[in-house]
Amino acid sequence: MKKVLALVLTLMMALSLVACGGNGSTGGDAGTAAPSSPSTTTTAPSGGDTSGNSAAPALPETIKIGFFAPVSAAAASADGASAINSAKLAVKLVNENGGINGSKVELVDFDDGLDTTQAANIAEKLAYDDSIAAVVSGSYSGPTKVAAPIFQDAGKLMVSAYAVHPDVTGAGDLIFSQSFPGAVQATGAAVFTAEQLKATKVAIIYVDLDFGTTQVNAFKAKLAKDYPDVHVVFEQGVAISDSDLTSVVTAAAASGADLIYSVNYYEQAAEVLRQVGLQGLNIPVLGTEGADSWMLLDIAGEYANGLYITTNMNRDDQNEQTQAYIKNYREEYGIQPDMVGASVYDAFQVLFEAIKNAGTDSAAMRDYISGMKNFDTVTGTLLYYNAEGSAVKPIQVQLVTNGEYHYAGIVDDAQIIDPANY
Repeated sequence: MKKVLALVLTLMMALSLVACGGNGSTGGDAGTAAPSSPSTTTTAPSGGDTSGNSAAPALPETIKIGFFAPVSAAAASADGASAINSAKLAVKLVNENGGINGSKVELVDFDDGLDTTQAANIAEKLAYDDSIAAVVSGSYSGPTKVAAPIFQDAGKLMVSAYAVHPDVTGAGDLIFSQSFPGAVQATGAAVFTAEQLKATKVAIIYVDLDFGTTQVNAFKAKLAKDYPDVHVVFEQGVAISDSDLTSVVTAAAASGADLIYSVNYYEQAAEVLRQVGLQGLNIPVLGTEGADSWMLLDIAGEYANGLYITTNMNRDDQNEQTQAYIKNYREEYGIQPDMVGASVYDAFQVLFEAIKNAGTDSAAMRDYISGMKNFDTVTGTLLYYNAEGSAVKPIQVQLVTNGEYHYAGIVDDAQIIDPANY
């Protein structure tokens, strides 16, 4: 019996020594400080420990992240370029800083051409490829809301950079949005219209797609509810392919409007501004994040001055993340970054943080992201993700002055910026 007990004690001591000797994960020795991704600041979310006290999760040697954007779409060429540029920049910088816990990040990117069929095909490829850890959408609402249910059904986590339609995050608990949905932005625009711009008669010119209709409906609903003295006196939808809006702007001016609410992507938004200027109209224009593009400044030229937009990027924010991104992007590509690029970059930062702390299991990443709070990003502080997976953060208002976007205001009412209230 004594010999048996001695043998048992010997085995227990051996096992204890093995257990204390470290783990065999590819993520590195838990007792050694692992290289980190680009600097981020966050509180310790309920989804994971950011204190550095817990062991780094086991990671593959190379972490593959899927990505799709409208790179070749004629009507979205500038946004597609901004998206892919920022995706490549995010991956380049994280690898230059040692990767994620020592693992290299690889971008697996596709061009959806702003086509929902192509987006669905891309989603099928990425969703059922076991080597892909997670996916970032750098595309518009149409392609993204088609792709989202495919990733959800396959159990693959996706972070959308800037698609505004609520059906994107509505696909399920593995789908997150880094930007606020259209209803949030448009409600903030209504508040700014009534309280800051003091408009009483609004003409609406909008792109007749999800992006436009979603925001127009929310904008009008907020005016009807809280600002009954502000009236919509003109409303006209336009196709994304329309290049001449002369008659539309003329009709908007004839309505007696004292503000034009332009819910358009950069090309049509620039045409609205050109026509306002060419026709000598003294009517201010309030746009949306769709007008947040270096291409709008290029197309509209001097006519862009005086444009207000609601967006999620404040160029004048002295946040270290924001200014570093602007500097790095400008050095890498020789042009100014925009909201699309910044939102894509932020989506990757959220994903990098989740992988660093929770690994590449979709459920673990979901739980971590769901618990993130006060996460410092290029587009400001991400306060938290609500139950639907949408980011909650302030709405920025920018004003074009001397051909550049600058701070003009902020809407940070908690009831407005949380999409759960719509």
